[in-house]
Amino acid sequence: MKEITRKKRFIALLFVLCLGIPLLSPIGTGRAIATAQKEETGQDKGIQGVDDLPGKNIGVQIGTTGDTYASDYEDDEAGSKVTRFNKGADAVQALKQEKVDCVIIDEQPAKAFLEKNPELSILEEEFVIEDYAICISKKNTELRDKINAALDTLQQKGTLANILANYIGDDTKGTLPYVSKENLARKNGTLTMATNVAFPPYEYYENGEAVGIDVDVARAIADVLDMELVVSDMEFDSIIVAVQSGKADVGIAGMTVTEDRLKNIDFTDPYTTSNQVIMVKTGESTYTTSFVNKFKQVFLEDARWKYIPRGLLNTIIITLFAGLLGIIIGFLFAIVRVYYERNDEKPAWIRVLNLLVKLYLTIFRGTPVMVQLLIVYYVIFASIKVNPLVAAVIAFGLNSAAYVAEAVRAGIMSIEIGQFEAGRSLGLTYGQTMTSIILPQAVKNALPTMLNEFIALLKESSIVGYIGLMDLTKAGDIIRSNTYEAMLPLCTVAVVYLLIVVILTSLVGKLERRLKKDAR
Repeated sequence: MKEITRKKRFIALLFVLCLGIPLLSPIGTGRAIATAQKEETGQDKGIQGVDDLPGKNIGVQIGTTGDTYASDYEDDEAGSKVTRFNKGADAVQALKQEKVDCVIIDEQPAKAFLEKNPELSILEEEFVIEDYAICISKKNTELRDKINAALDTLQQKGTLANILANYIGDDTKGTLPYVSKENLARKNGTLTMATNVAFPPYEYYENGEAVGIDVDVARAIADVLDMELVVSDMEFDSIIVAVQSGKADVGIAGMTVTEDRLKNIDFTDPYTTSNQVIMVKTGESTYTTSFVNKFKQVFLEDARWKYIPRGLLNTIIITLFAGLLGIIIGFLFAIVRVYYERNDEKPAWIRVLNLLVKLYLTIFRGTPVMVQLLIVYYVIFASIKVNPLVAAVIAFGLNSAAYVAEAVRAGIMSIEIGQFEAGRSLGLTYGQTMTSIILPQAVKNALPTMLNEFIALLKESSIVGYIGLMDLTKAGDIIRSNTYEAMLPLCTVAVVYLLIVVILTSLVGKLERRLKKDAR
C-alpha cells in the first residue's frame, strides 16, 4: 500500500512540475546565460547589416533559401555558424532567448512575428529579393502548363493582386477575402497541395483550417482548373520529395526557384515576389500576462485546443495498429529463429528463412525509424497513392516487429528445453507444444520488454509530421507556430504523453500480477 501511495505522489509531483514550468520565466534565465557568454567572450553581438553577419550565429529554417544563402557564411574564417530549425517560429523563439544572433527569413512572415514580439526588429537592409513559384514534378509538364495558364488568367483578372492585398495590404488587409466558387462540378479530380502550414501570412491555421496567401492562390487555381483542392501539411524539407514521389501534385509554400532545386523539380511561373530579411533582437520583452490569460490565448482562442485531441487520436491509432502488426510479425520471426536454434537437423528451407529473418532484424534494428518511415512512404509507395496513416502504421509496425521478435525469442529461450521435450514425449506436435506450454510462459517473461517497446513506439510516432500527418506532437507544433508561445503547448504535449505511459504501465502491472496468480 505504501509503494502505491509513493507512486501516486511521484506521478502527482511530475504533473505539477510539468504544469508549473510555464509559470517560470525562461527569458530571464536565457538572458543571464547570454549575458554571461558575452562577458566571457567579450564579443558584441550587435548586427546592423549584412556586413556584420560574418562571425555570428545565424538561425534559419531548414531547406529554405535563407538556409541556402546562410550556408555561404558557414565555417568561414570569421567563425560563422548556421543553426537550422524545422520551423521559422522555432528560429524566432531561439532569437528571443538569444540562442542565435539573428534569423534570416522571408519578409512577410518576419512582419507577422514582429506583431507579437516587439522586442525583435527587421533590419532595413534587404538580404536578397526572390520570386515565389509552385513546384511540380518534371514528369508532369501538362499540369505545369495548365497552372501557368491559370496563373495568367488570375493575374489578368486581378485575383492574385487581391489575394496579396487581403493579407499584406496596409489599407486592404482583411477586406478582400477570396471566395471559392461553389457551383463547380470539380470534374477534373483533386489537386493535392504539399505545404508547411507554419509560415504566416503565406500559410497558417485559423479555426482549425489552413489559410493564407498560398492556400488562397491554390484554391483559385483549383477553381480555374475545375479541381478539388486538398491541403497536405508536412515539414518544409519534405515538400519537394512529396511532389517528386507523386504524393502531392504541387508544392506551394513560399518556395523560391534555385539552381539546386531545378535539378530535381520543375517550377511554374512566379506568382509573387518577396524579400529575405534579417531579424535581430533589439530590446527586452515588455509583454507580461497572467498564466490564466496566457492559457486562454494559447488554447481557447480560435479553439486551438481541438488540435490536441485530433493529434492524440492519430497517435493512438498508429500506436495500436502498428503495435498489433509488430506483435504478429514479431512472434512469427521469433518462432523461426527458435526453430532454427533448437533443432540439430536444419533443412535448407529453414536456413534460408532464418537468414532472411536475421537480415530483416539487422536492417530494422540498425537504421533510424524516421529513415524507415520516409523510405516506406516516399520510396516503397512511390507510385501508389496510400493514406499517410496507413504508411505510418506499416512503417512503425515493421520496425516494432524487429524488437518484438528478439524479446519473444529471448523469452522462449529462457524456458527449459526439458519442458519442450516433455511435451513432445506426451505426443504433442511441435505447434501444440509451443502454443500450450512454451509460449504462455515466454510471453510472461517477455512482457516487460514488450511493454517498453510499446511505450517507445508511442513516442516514436511523433515524427509522422514528415509525411503530412498530424499527431500529438504535430498538434503542439501547430499551436506553437500560431501563438509563438513554446512552454504551454510543449508541456501540455509532454503531460499527455506522460499520462498515457503511466496508464499503460499500470495496466501491464495488473496484467503481470494476474499472470503470476494464474501460474500459482
